[in-house]
Amino acid sequence: MKLKEGFLTHEACGEQIMVATGRNQFSGMVRSNATAAYIVDQLKEETDKEKIIEKMLERYDAPRSVIEPDVEKVLGVLRSIGALEE
Repeated sequence: MKLKEGFLTHEACGEQIMVATGRNQFSGMVRSNATAAYIVDQLKEETDKEKIIEKMLERYDAPRSVIEPDVEKVLGVLRSIGALEE
């Protein structure tokens, strides 16, 4: 899976802003905290849910039982706005 072309990200004031450009179903802006931004950044290259979870486990001092639902939630939001190529 990967972030679809036409979704651009920008970091400002400690949060990530993602905007849809071009001909996407979603025409708006998504603001992400640092954790969600890290997940979105992983999606700029081809990856899968398990690889994202593994990178999160390396980066954050949190158990898998906390990280996995967070990853699922962010991926769910991205799916709902049509931002993922799967």
